[in-house]
Amino acid sequence: MGGGGGGEGASGGPELSTDNVKGIVLALLSSGFIGASFIIKKKGLRRAAVASGVRAGVGGYSYLMEPLWWVGMITMIVGEVANFVAYAFAPAVLVTPLGALSIIVSAVLAHFILNERLHALGVLGCVMCIAGSVVIVIHAPQEQEITSVREIWNMATQPAFLLYVASVIVVVFVLVFYFSPLYGQSNVLIYTAICSLMGSLSVMSVKALGTSLKLTFEGTNQLIYPETWFFMLVVATCVLTQMNYLNKALDTFNTAIVSPIYYVMFTTLTILASVIMFKDWSGQSPGSIISGICGLIVVLSGTILLHVTKDYERIPQSRSVYAPLSPSLTTRLNGELLKHVDDEKTSDEEKALRRREMY
Repeated sequence: MGGGGGGEGASGGPELSTDNVKGIVLALLSSGFIGASFIIKKKGLRRAAVASGVRAGVGGYSYLMEPLWWVGMITMIVGEVANFVAYAFAPAVLVTPLGALSIIVSAVLAHFILNERLHALGVLGCVMCIAGSVVIVIHAPQEQEITSVREIWNMATQPAFLLYVASVIVVVFVLVFYFSPLYGQSNVLIYTAICSLMGSLSVMSVKALGTSLKLTFEGTNQLIYPETWFFMLVVATCVLTQMNYLNKALDTFNTAIVSPIYYVMFTTLTILASVIMFKDWSGQSPGSIISGICGLIVVLSGTILLHVTKDYERIPQSRSVYAPLSPSLTTRLNGELLKHVDDEKTSDEEKALRRREMY
């Protein structure tokens, strides 16, 4: 299993185990599907909002009747399934950063389909994401061999990880019940933070569940253990919460803003959770760990560059040109401004739908 080539990887060598290669291929395929799903779902959300007059960002659920949204949802599910299997083969510190490809796919498709322009700095951001991902792959740790879901349960119940879980739950409750009603429509960080925090827990549970199913298919039945079903329940709860708030974020803010911020927060929190729970860096040389961190920083910088570039393009020139240069200022931009700019570039498709309603 994950033991093949383990010693080479632990010493920082470039060779990858067979399981790591499988995980990489699945993660790349997953990112392609998920990146495309952002655009398809956004188109579906726009259609639903025009048809019903109620946006998902303010509590509408008419998108559930929109076929295009379901196409995007199915595309995302396919990507998530590939991602799910990838976590069964490779460590989270390898699989998660490769999600940068979804940002590239999303940005490129948004350029051609949603008229959210991608220029030179955006292209540089894409190149940085790819370069950082290559560094992460080269210096990735090997997947540790696990023989039972109870081994994962012991990792999940260690004090350090329980403290992390408790912190996430408290923060999510505060965001959902206090900050979301007040600032959800004006601050992109609220919805994306909820998605990212829950996402870090869902990845840990997905990895546990995926490993359990992998062992089961290999002949060691893990479905007899209640821990397997508990992880399945956690996955369902976290994913449903993520989807709900991701829909709100996509409908309220520009795709070019939501995608990079969500990726940066989700990746950082997931790697933190994985390092605490699975101790992915245990046994690796300091050089490999530092190289992996540097690769991650390059990827995150690339996504931020994409975010800043796209945000700049969406702000009217009469506004202060200095606002987009600082991520902290950018994320505080008034939601009404962002929605106003989006509405100014109403697509021909939306105009046609409105004309159809008049008759």
